[in-house]
Amino acid sequence: MRRALIALSLATAPVALLAACSPTAEQAETGGYDMAASRASIADVEMAPDTSYLTDEERQVVNLLIEASGYMDEIYLRQRGGDLPALREEIEASGDAAMLEMFDLHYGPWDTVADNRPFYGENDWPEGAGFYPADLTREEFDAYLEANPDQREDLMSPYTVVKRDGEGGLVAVPYSEEYAEFLQPAAELLREAASITTNESLKRFLNLRADSFLSDDYFESEMAWMDLTDTPIEIAIGPYEVYTDRLYGTKTAFESFVTLKNPDESAALDRYVGYLRDMEGNLPVDPQYHNFARGFESPIAVADQVHGGGDNVPGVQTIAFNLPNDERVREAKGAKKVILSNVLGAKFDRILDPIADVVLAQEQAALVSRRYMQLFTLFHELSHSLGPGTITVDGQQTTVNEQLREQYSALEESKADVMGIYNLLYMMERGELPAAERSELLATYVAGLFRSMRFGIEEAHGKGAAAQYGYLLDYGAYRFDEDNDHYVIDEDKLVEGITELLRTELMLQATGDYEGTKAFFEQYARLDEHAEAAIAGMDDIPVDIRPIYPDSV
Repeated sequence: MRRALIALSLATAPVALLAACSPTAEQAETGGYDMAASRASIADVEMAPDTSYLTDEERQVVNLLIEASGYMDEIYLRQRGGDLPALREEIEASGDAAMLEMFDLHYGPWDTVADNRPFYGENDWPEGAGFYPADLTREEFDAYLEANPDQREDLMSPYTVVKRDGEGGLVAVPYSEEYAEFLQPAAELLREAASITTNESLKRFLNLRADSFLSDDYFESEMAWMDLTDTPIEIAIGPYEVYTDRLYGTKTAFESFVTLKNPDESAALDRYVGYLRDMEGNLPVDPQYHNFARGFESPIAVADQVHGGGDNVPGVQTIAFNLPNDERVREAKGAKKVILSNVLGAKFDRILDPIADVVLAQEQAALVSRRYMQLFTLFHELSHSLGPGTITVDGQQTTVNEQLREQYSALEESKADVMGIYNLLYMMERGELPAAERSELLATYVAGLFRSMRFGIEEAHGKGAAAQYGYLLDYGAYRFDEDNDHYVIDEDKLVEGITELLRTELMLQATGDYEGTKAFFEQYARLDEHAEAAIAGMDDIPVDIRPIYPDSV
């Protein structure tokens, strides 16, 4: 039975869901709200990944995984904020043509996630999306958890939906129950794919992940995913990221990445994994805060994406991912980094390279390169595996995520950016990368801040980038040249500022400082008039791409 996760009546549901899309009074007055323009800012890119080397067996497996990804779409529709196809039907039945037009402009037809056409911001939904009652506030939830400690584990689980239960009560519904109509057939498809593949590591992962869909216990399947070997098929499918949960930052959204690994490119980057322990020891904090408890295996895959599902499809397109997020798996085995080479390449050509010409002085803009975009992406992902994870606060063992709650995602993304640059500079010191390319690295990094901030500074990556921009601007790492209308990087100050910023962010994590993290973002995650003007001058540059993948291989 389908369940709409936001319990709203026919009369109120469209209004509530579309309120955030409606122009504010100021936007209506100034003409600053243009949904059609927002849709036009996304560039369609036809993806034609090379699949000619796949065997018939591998091709069958990939196509079953593509089919299973469709169920991740269905689940994510409901996690994002309710049953959107059903809500559209309600709007259509109401006869409100204006509201129907607004719905379609802003959300697209939404028969599936793959049909989502426009780029949308993070404020289009309640903070708790479809994971919590729509009217549940952070304050109410905090008070309920304090008054009902016996329910805390279930209500805070990454794999439950929170619902109201009678007068003032809350109850946790397991994902396996809430989304059973989609998880059961998805599990069957994974088992069918497992029965076809002769690769034992892939067979084991697919069977265990099918079990996880029905049990809500993902530990063993995450461990098995880390051990995938000797197959070009690199598949991530299940509940992973917590970005959609802006209320508490703990509920995971379903998604899938169906990718094909490039063994030569993967091997070329794999050597950096050998430095992970040294990178941890080189972090600019006192030794007591270094985290050597995590595993340092961290395999790297450079892959072409052939399909996506769920949280992977709408909004900002992922160029890499670092999974799993389970701290137990990270401590045992580290985490796998997958760079989506075809998505990254399209974003460099269509977005980052043109942005550099708008933002930077001509001689510095010319230094921005795809090579360092890819290396920065890799080291961003490597850096997610470094720094504080499991921490002790007031004598109790906990995690950074649990302590920082809804602030966690933005700080973690910012930390990974800053630490990524810090570690690339460290590789130059070690002779693993040419020190003569430092200017190329730094120019690519600064241009990349503007690419991320264009997503909106309320979105986790954009907010993290804005904090970096504000902090480093105050530090003097770059200045705006009024006469020539662009930024000029002071490379030495930028390197110094990166070290100080990383130290600040690591200590916020190491101490689980929730209030300090909020204050950090309030102070630095802002755009001054020059940044706003620079971003406004990028109207001819897409905000993002919309990859169009084949339905089968």
